[in-house]
Amino acid sequence: MNRRDNLQKHTIIALVEDRPGVLNRIASKWRQRSFNIESLAVGHSETPGLSRMTFVVDASTDAEQVVKQVDKLVEVVNIRDISAEDIVSRELALIKVRVEAGNRSHIIEIADLFRASIVDVSSDSVILEVTGDEAKVDAIFELLRDYAVIELVRTGRVAMLRGSAISHPPVEHEEPERYPGFEPPYSAK
Repeated sequence: MNRRDNLQKHTIIALVEDRPGVLNRIASKWRQRSFNIESLAVGHSETPGLSRMTFVVDASTDAEQVVKQVDKLVEVVNIRDISAEDIVSRELALIKVRVEAGNRSHIIEIADLFRASIVDVSSDSVILEVTGDEAKVDAIFELLRDYAVIELVRTGRVAMLRGSAISHPPVEHEEPERYPGFEPPYSAK
């Protein structure tokens, strides 16, 4: 049995300052411990100046140690492994499939079956948008492979705790001054 057989996927969420270099510093912590980041999604949070990151990493039980190390970074407001908690997780995928007159209706049926949206149509291809868990995205992709998938783009997992539970404690955070000491010429005095 090799090392990868002992690994499990951990879903880690972090609330971080929206500043250049933060992602690099966090990813370096995972790299130092030889963990593979399977997916990463980053976007603005409900608090201006803070972004929320969702990592999915292949890790053994020592993922907790890396979470503790990442939490020590100045730009990390909060980080949490939610793998064992009750969560809602989703992934979005765009799938471009080659079509011909004879198979277009089959592809539309597959899209309907998976509640996927057709977001672009051309004479020789369609782009489907599918949202769901990883298994749903994998399943529609496997069915569409028979029709020549031209391109696939996946966002990676985003996750949130179910119900009224919150992922991170509320934060009073002021957006950092982008250019300290700089006063634009058009400012009102």
